[in-house]
Amino acid sequence: MNPTRKRRLMFVALFLLAAAAAAVLITLALQENLTYLHTPTDVRAGKAPAAARFRLGGVVCEGSVRRATGTLDIDFAITDRIRQVPVHYNGILPDMFKEGTSIIATGRMDGGRFTATEVLAKHDETYMPREVAEAMAKGMAMHTHSCGSN
Repeated sequence: MNPTRKRRLMFVALFLLAAAAAAVLITLALQENLTYLHTPTDVRAGKAPAAARFRLGGVVCEGSVRRATGTLDIDFAITDRIRQVPVHYNGILPDMFKEGTSIIATGRMDGGRFTATEVLAKHDETYMPREVAEAMAKGMAMHTHSCGSN
């Protein structure tokens, strides 16, 4: 093999190796930042990650909103009409947040309670994430569940 062809082959091999390493690093970085949407039933069934960040979607239970006076702390429960999960949030809630509305909270589980770092409320009367709507429709067909129980 002549020296020019050997150099080109080495260059191509190094380029392919660098491209593969970059692809692996990009994939790992993207997987680290993924936050999956889970319903309260998923959380109670242990399908949600115990220590990792994820999104919890559902409807705010009627009568569950408790605000601590003088602070931004708020506790409430999210349901998918089958199960419910207590949520704690410290911050300013969206204007559209109220009991009976669909929300998505981002955070992680902390001893049986979901500690949210971000809360998003539905933006109009008809919006609900597809995954949450499907889980709630399945739950309503199977059970009649109130927010008063787990």
